[in-house]
Amino acid sequence: MAIKRIEVGERMSQAVVHGEVVYTAGQVAQNAAGASVAEQTRDILSSIDRLLAAAGTDKSKLLTANIWLSDISTFNEMNEVWDAWVSPGNTPSRACVESRLANAKYTVEIMVTAAL
Repeated sequence: MAIKRIEVGERMSQAVVHGEVVYTAGQVAQNAAGASVAEQTRDILSSIDRLLAAAGTDKSKLLTANIWLSDISTFNEMNEVWDAWVSPGNTPSRACVESRLANAKYTVEIMVTAAL
């Protein structure tokens, strides 16, 4: 089975397609670092939309999502943006936890897996 890598970097690819599944790397708010949780979440979901499109799929095909928040008290703020974005009737299985992220300017990180 072929492997397709999207936005390949020295350390990681932003997405990898294997078989009929696309896996994204954890996405952080490259364009909204240091902004509110809502703004960071919007920026991340836009990146996920772009990566899924490059792989040939979209958010209606999400299988799983993992979300890390630097402060779990922002759970509702992140969910407001997530709920407006996610495809109705096609919600993935999901985990959301509090965790210290790699850089303090990021308060949200999201990784998804989707079918093609």
